[in-house]
Amino acid sequence: MDVLHYPADPRPARWHQPVLALGNFDGMHRGHAKIVERVNRGAIERGGTAVAMTFDPHPPRVVRPDKAPPLLMTLPQKLEALARAGIHGTTIVEFTPELSRWDPATFVTRVLIDWLRVSEVWVGANFLFGRDRSGNFSILRVLGARHGFRAEKIDPVRYKEFVVSSTRVRRLVGEGRVDEAAALLGHHYVIDGTVVEGARRGRAIGVPTANLCTENELVPPNGVYATLVTVQGVVHPSVTNVGVRPTFGEASSAAVIETHLIGFAGELYGSRLRLAFVQRLRDERRFDGVEALRAQIASDCARARALFDRISL
Repeated sequence: MDVLHYPADPRPARWHQPVLALGNFDGMHRGHAKIVERVNRGAIERGGTAVAMTFDPHPPRVVRPDKAPPLLMTLPQKLEALARAGIHGTTIVEFTPELSRWDPATFVTRVLIDWLRVSEVWVGANFLFGRDRSGNFSILRVLGARHGFRAEKIDPVRYKEFVVSSTRVRRLVGEGRVDEAAALLGHHYVIDGTVVEGARRGRAIGVPTANLCTENELVPPNGVYATLVTVQGVVHPSVTNVGVRPTFGEASSAAVIETHLIGFAGELYGSRLRLAFVQRLRDERRFDGVEALRAQIASDCARARALFDRISL
Protein backbone atom coordinates (compact mmCIF):
# COMPACT_ATOMS: atom_id res chain seq x y z
CA MET A 1 0.00 0.00 0.00
CA ASP A 2 1.25 3.49 -0.89
CA VAL A 3 1.50 5.94 2.02
CA LEU A 4 1.60 9.67 1.23
CA HIS A 5 1.87 12.72 3.46
CA TYR A 6 0.18 16.06 2.83
CA PRO A 7 1.62 18.53 1.98
CA ALA A 8 5.10 16.96 1.59
CA ASP A 9 4.43 14.32 -1.08
CA PRO A 10 3.07 14.69 -4.61
CA ARG A 11 0.08 12.63 -5.65
CA PRO A 12 1.24 9.56 -7.64
CA ALA A 13 0.35 9.70 -11.32
CA ARG A 14 -0.77 6.06 -11.13
CA TRP A 15 -3.64 6.99 -8.79
CA HIS A 16 -6.57 7.11 -11.21
CA GLN A 17 -9.87 8.73 -10.14
CA PRO A 18 -9.30 8.30 -6.40
CA VAL A 19 -12.30 7.09 -4.42
CA LEU A 20 -11.68 8.36 -0.91
CA ALA A 21 -12.56 7.16 2.58
CA LEU A 22 -12.20 10.27 4.75
CA GLY A 23 -11.95 10.10 8.54
CA ASN A 24 -9.78 9.35 11.55
CA PHE A 25 -10.33 5.55 11.51
CA ASP A 26 -9.14 5.11 15.10
CA GLY A 27 -9.72 1.47 15.99
CA MET A 28 -10.95 0.46 12.52
CA HIS A 29 -14.31 -0.60 13.96
CA ARG A 30 -17.37 -1.96 12.14
CA GLY A 31 -18.43 1.51 10.97
CA HIS A 32 -15.02 2.21 9.48
CA ALA A 33 -15.02 -1.20 7.82
CA LYS A 34 -18.33 -0.38 6.12
CA ILE A 35 -16.94 2.88 4.71
CA VAL A 36 -13.82 1.12 3.42
CA GLU A 37 -15.90 -1.66 1.90
CA ARG A 38 -17.98 0.90 0.00
CA VAL A 39 -14.88 2.77 -1.17
CA ASN A 40 -13.32 -0.45 -2.44
CA ARG A 41 -16.49 -1.22 -4.38
CA GLY A 42 -16.63 2.30 -5.78
CA ALA A 43 -13.02 2.08 -6.94
CA ILE A 44 -13.80 -1.15 -8.79
CA GLU A 45 -16.89 0.39 -10.40
CA ARG A 46 -14.91 3.42 -11.60
CA GLY A 47 -11.72 1.59 -12.43
CA GLY A 48 -10.10 3.92 -9.91
CA THR A 49 -7.89 3.82 -6.84
CA ALA A 50 -9.23 3.10 -3.35
CA VAL A 51 -7.67 5.67 -1.01
CA ALA A 52 -8.06 6.51 2.67
CA MET A 53 -7.27 9.87 4.23
CA THR A 54 -6.51 10.31 7.92
CA PHE A 55 -4.88 12.95 10.10
CA ASP A 56 -1.74 13.04 12.23
CA PRO A 57 -1.62 14.16 14.92
CA HIS A 58 -5.21 13.36 15.91
CA PRO A 59 -7.07 16.70 15.50
CA PRO A 60 -8.12 17.02 19.17
CA ARG A 61 -4.42 16.99 20.10
CA VAL A 62 -4.14 20.31 18.29
CA VAL A 63 -7.48 22.05 18.87
CA ARG A 64 -8.25 20.89 22.44
CA PRO A 65 -5.23 19.03 23.83
CA ASP A 66 -6.58 19.03 27.40
CA LYS A 67 -9.55 16.93 26.25
CA ALA A 68 -7.86 14.76 23.63
CA PRO A 69 -8.70 11.07 24.20
CA PRO A 70 -6.16 8.24 24.23
CA LEU A 71 -6.06 6.56 20.83
CA LEU A 72 -7.10 2.98 20.16
CA MET A 73 -4.37 2.50 17.56
CA THR A 74 -0.87 3.62 16.79
CA LEU A 75 -0.39 5.07 13.32
CA PRO A 76 1.44 1.92 12.09
CA GLN A 77 -1.46 -0.22 13.34
CA LYS A 78 -3.94 1.98 11.50
CA LEU A 79 -1.98 1.80 8.26
CA GLU A 80 -1.73 -1.98 8.61
CA ALA A 81 -5.48 -2.28 9.16
CA LEU A 82 -6.31 -0.10 6.14
CA ALA A 83 -3.99 -2.13 3.92
CA ARG A 84 -5.51 -5.37 5.22
CA ALA A 85 -8.96 -4.00 4.37
CA GLY A 86 -7.97 -3.57 0.73
CA ILE A 87 -7.11 0.14 0.54
CA HIS A 88 -4.55 0.85 -2.22
CA GLY A 89 -3.14 4.03 -0.76
CA THR A 90 -3.40 6.06 2.45
CA THR A 91 -2.82 9.79 2.70
CA ILE A 92 -1.82 11.27 6.05
CA VAL A 93 -2.68 14.95 6.42
CA GLU A 94 -0.35 16.78 8.80
CA PHE A 95 -2.82 18.43 11.15
CA THR A 96 -1.30 21.74 12.20
CA PRO A 97 -2.72 24.77 14.02
CA GLU A 98 -2.81 26.57 10.65
CA LEU A 99 -4.77 23.77 8.99
CA SER A 100 -7.18 23.69 11.95
CA ARG A 101 -8.17 27.27 11.05
CA TRP A 102 -9.08 26.48 7.44
CA ASP A 103 -12.76 26.71 6.63
CA PRO A 104 -14.38 23.66 4.98
CA ALA A 105 -14.13 25.12 1.48
CA THR A 106 -10.39 25.75 1.85
CA PHE A 107 -9.76 22.18 3.01
CA VAL A 108 -11.76 20.74 0.12
CA THR A 109 -10.07 22.96 -2.46
CA ARG A 110 -6.48 22.58 -1.30
CA VAL A 111 -6.45 18.95 -0.20
CA LEU A 112 -9.21 17.07 -1.99
CA ILE A 113 -9.16 18.95 -5.31
CA ASP A 114 -5.78 20.59 -5.92
CA TRP A 115 -3.69 17.85 -4.28
CA LEU A 116 -5.61 14.57 -4.50
CA ARG A 117 -8.07 15.26 -7.37
CA VAL A 118 -10.75 12.99 -5.91
CA SER A 119 -13.63 11.60 -7.93
CA GLU A 120 -15.68 10.34 -4.96
CA VAL A 121 -15.59 10.85 -1.18
CA TRP A 122 -17.23 8.69 1.50
CA VAL A 123 -17.56 9.69 5.16
CA GLY A 124 -19.40 8.57 8.28
CA ALA A 125 -22.74 10.20 9.05
CA ASN A 126 -21.26 12.31 11.87
CA PHE A 127 -18.08 13.41 10.10
CA LEU A 128 -17.17 17.05 10.81
CA PHE A 129 -14.30 19.05 9.34
CA GLY A 130 -12.94 22.57 8.97
CA ARG A 131 -12.52 25.39 11.46
CA ASP A 132 -14.49 24.81 14.67
CA ARG A 133 -15.83 21.57 13.11
CA SER A 134 -18.13 23.76 11.01
CA GLY A 135 -18.21 21.45 7.98
CA ASN A 136 -20.67 18.55 7.87
CA PHE A 137 -21.82 16.10 5.22
CA SER A 138 -24.32 18.55 3.69
CA ILE A 139 -21.55 21.11 3.16
CA LEU A 140 -19.25 18.41 1.76
CA ARG A 141 -21.94 17.39 -0.73
CA VAL A 142 -22.48 21.00 -1.85
CA LEU A 143 -18.74 21.49 -2.29
CA GLY A 144 -18.53 18.20 -4.17
CA ALA A 145 -21.21 19.32 -6.61
CA ARG A 146 -19.32 22.58 -7.11
CA HIS A 147 -15.98 20.90 -7.77
CA GLY A 148 -17.17 17.84 -9.66
CA PHE A 149 -16.81 14.98 -7.19
CA ARG A 150 -19.44 12.74 -5.65
CA ALA A 151 -19.90 12.90 -1.85
CA GLU A 152 -21.71 10.13 0.01
CA LYS A 153 -22.10 9.02 3.61
CA ILE A 154 -22.52 5.76 5.45
CA ASP A 155 -25.35 5.65 7.98
CA PRO A 156 -24.38 4.86 11.58
CA VAL A 157 -23.62 1.20 12.14
CA ARG A 158 -25.35 -0.39 15.13
CA TYR A 159 -24.42 -3.44 17.14
CA LYS A 160 -27.47 -4.60 19.08
CA GLU A 161 -28.69 -1.38 20.76
CA PHE A 162 -25.41 0.53 20.41
CA VAL A 163 -24.18 2.89 17.71
CA VAL A 164 -20.62 1.83 16.92
CA SER A 165 -18.10 4.62 17.53
CA SER A 166 -14.48 5.02 18.58
CA THR A 167 -15.68 6.93 21.66
CA ARG A 168 -17.83 4.03 22.83
CA VAL A 169 -15.04 1.52 22.16
CA ARG A 170 -12.60 3.64 24.20
CA ARG A 171 -15.03 3.68 27.09
CA LEU A 172 -15.51 -0.08 27.01
CA VAL A 173 -11.77 -0.78 26.86
CA GLY A 174 -11.16 1.75 29.64
CA GLU A 175 -13.68 -0.12 31.80
CA GLY A 176 -12.11 -3.51 31.08
CA ARG A 177 -15.12 -4.67 29.05
CA VAL A 178 -12.85 -5.93 26.29
CA ASP A 179 -15.26 -8.59 25.01
CA GLU A 180 -17.94 -5.93 24.45
CA ALA A 181 -15.37 -3.67 22.79
CA ALA A 182 -14.47 -6.52 20.43
CA ALA A 183 -18.13 -6.88 19.41
CA LEU A 184 -18.17 -3.22 18.30
CA LEU A 185 -14.72 -3.35 16.72
CA GLY A 186 -15.34 -6.57 14.82
CA HIS A 187 -12.00 -7.83 16.17
CA HIS A 188 -10.21 -8.10 19.51
CA TYR A 189 -8.63 -4.97 20.96
CA VAL A 190 -4.86 -5.30 20.51
CA ILE A 191 -1.72 -3.60 21.68
CA ASP A 192 1.78 -4.07 20.24
CA GLY A 193 5.08 -3.94 22.02
CA THR A 194 8.46 -5.40 22.84
CA VAL A 195 9.28 -7.95 25.55
CA VAL A 196 11.60 -6.37 28.11
CA GLU A 197 13.56 -7.67 31.08
CA GLY A 198 11.48 -8.04 34.24
CA ALA A 199 12.14 -9.16 37.80
CA ARG A 200 11.84 -12.85 36.69
CA ARG A 201 9.49 -13.59 39.58
CA GLY A 202 7.12 -15.49 37.31
CA ARG A 203 9.92 -17.78 36.19
CA ALA A 204 10.94 -18.30 39.82
CA ILE A 205 7.46 -19.59 40.76
CA GLY A 206 7.14 -21.75 37.64
CA VAL A 207 4.93 -19.38 35.64
CA PRO A 208 7.23 -17.44 33.28
CA THR A 209 5.80 -14.20 31.92
CA ALA A 210 6.67 -11.79 29.14
CA ASN A 211 6.77 -8.16 30.27
CA LEU A 212 5.46 -5.99 27.47
CA CYS A 213 6.56 -2.43 26.79
CA THR A 214 3.90 -1.02 24.47
CA GLU A 215 3.57 2.02 22.22
CA ASN A 216 -0.23 1.96 22.54
CA GLU A 217 -1.82 4.73 24.56
CA LEU A 218 -4.86 2.86 25.87
CA VAL A 219 -4.31 -0.22 28.02
CA PRO A 220 -7.25 -1.92 29.78
CA PRO A 221 -7.44 -1.26 33.52
CA ASN A 222 -5.67 -3.35 36.15
CA GLY A 223 -6.88 -6.93 36.20
CA VAL A 224 -6.37 -10.39 34.76
CA TYR A 225 -7.43 -11.12 31.18
CA ALA A 226 -7.69 -14.06 28.83
CA THR A 227 -5.55 -12.96 25.90
CA LEU A 228 -3.99 -14.11 22.65
CA VAL A 229 -0.36 -13.42 21.83
CA THR A 230 0.93 -13.32 18.26
CA VAL A 231 4.69 -13.74 17.93
CA GLN A 232 6.37 -14.34 14.58
CA GLY A 233 3.00 -15.02 13.01
CA VAL A 234 1.97 -17.73 15.48
CA VAL A 235 -0.98 -17.21 17.87
CA HIS A 236 -0.65 -18.50 21.44
CA PRO A 237 -3.34 -18.63 24.16
CA SER A 238 -2.28 -16.65 27.19
CA VAL A 239 -3.28 -15.01 30.47
CA THR A 240 -2.26 -11.41 31.06
CA ASN A 241 -2.01 -9.43 34.29
CA VAL A 242 -2.18 -5.65 34.04
CA GLY A 243 -1.27 -4.13 37.37
CA VAL A 244 1.19 -3.38 40.14
CA ARG A 245 1.87 -6.93 41.47
CA PRO A 246 0.58 -6.32 45.03
CA THR A 247 1.58 -9.80 46.27
CA PHE A 248 5.23 -8.82 45.89
CA GLY A 249 4.80 -5.38 47.49
CA GLU A 250 5.88 -3.44 44.39
CA ALA A 251 6.68 0.19 45.23
CA SER A 252 5.85 1.54 41.79
CA SER A 253 2.27 2.61 41.05
CA ALA A 254 2.81 2.29 37.28
CA ALA A 255 0.96 -0.66 35.77
CA VAL A 256 3.01 -3.51 34.33
CA ILE A 257 1.75 -5.78 31.53
CA GLU A 258 2.79 -9.39 32.19
CA THR A 259 1.67 -12.22 29.92
CA HIS A 260 1.97 -15.96 30.51
CA LEU A 261 1.84 -17.90 27.24
CA ILE A 262 0.08 -21.18 28.04
CA GLY A 263 2.21 -24.16 27.06
CA PHE A 264 5.01 -22.03 25.60
CA ALA A 265 8.61 -22.63 26.66
CA GLY A 266 10.67 -20.44 24.31
CA GLU A 267 12.71 -17.30 24.94
CA LEU A 268 10.95 -14.01 24.16
CA TYR A 269 13.24 -11.21 25.38
CA GLY A 270 13.47 -8.55 22.70
CA SER A 271 10.65 -10.07 20.64
CA ARG A 272 7.84 -8.03 19.12
CA LEU A 273 4.40 -9.21 20.30
CA ARG A 274 0.80 -8.42 19.49
CA LEU A 275 -1.43 -8.87 22.53
CA ALA A 276 -5.18 -9.29 21.94
CA PHE A 277 -7.55 -8.89 24.90
CA VAL A 278 -10.36 -11.46 24.76
CA GLN A 279 -12.11 -11.36 28.14
CA ARG A 280 -11.56 -9.98 31.63
CA LEU A 281 -11.24 -12.81 34.15
CA ARG A 282 -10.95 -11.02 37.48
CA ASP A 283 -9.58 -8.04 39.39
CA GLU A 284 -5.95 -7.93 40.40
CA ARG A 285 -5.58 -8.65 44.11
CA ARG A 286 -2.98 -9.39 46.77
CA PHE A 287 -2.39 -12.98 47.85
CA ASP A 288 -0.99 -14.20 51.18
CA GLY A 289 1.93 -15.97 49.59
CA VAL A 290 3.49 -17.46 46.49
CA GLU A 291 1.58 -20.76 46.75
CA ALA A 292 -1.78 -19.00 46.84
CA LEU A 293 -0.75 -16.88 43.85
CA ARG A 294 0.45 -19.94 41.93
CA ALA A 295 -2.85 -21.73 42.58
CA GLN A 296 -4.81 -18.72 41.37
CA ILE A 297 -2.73 -18.46 38.19
CA ALA A 298 -3.42 -22.15 37.51
CA SER A 299 -7.13 -21.46 37.94
CA ASP A 300 -6.89 -18.43 35.61
CA CYS A 301 -5.17 -20.54 32.96
CA ALA A 302 -7.83 -23.23 33.23
CA ARG A 303 -10.58 -20.63 32.78
CA ALA A 304 -8.76 -19.17 29.78
CA ARG A 305 -8.32 -22.60 28.19
CA ALA A 306 -12.02 -23.35 28.66
CA LEU A 307 -12.88 -20.01 27.04
CA PHE A 308 -10.60 -20.65 24.08
CA ASP A 309 -12.08 -24.13 23.65
CA ARG A 310 -15.54 -22.56 23.40
CA ILE A 311 -14.47 -20.04 20.78
CA SER A 312 -12.55 -22.69 18.79
CA LEU A 313 -9.11 -21.12 19.04
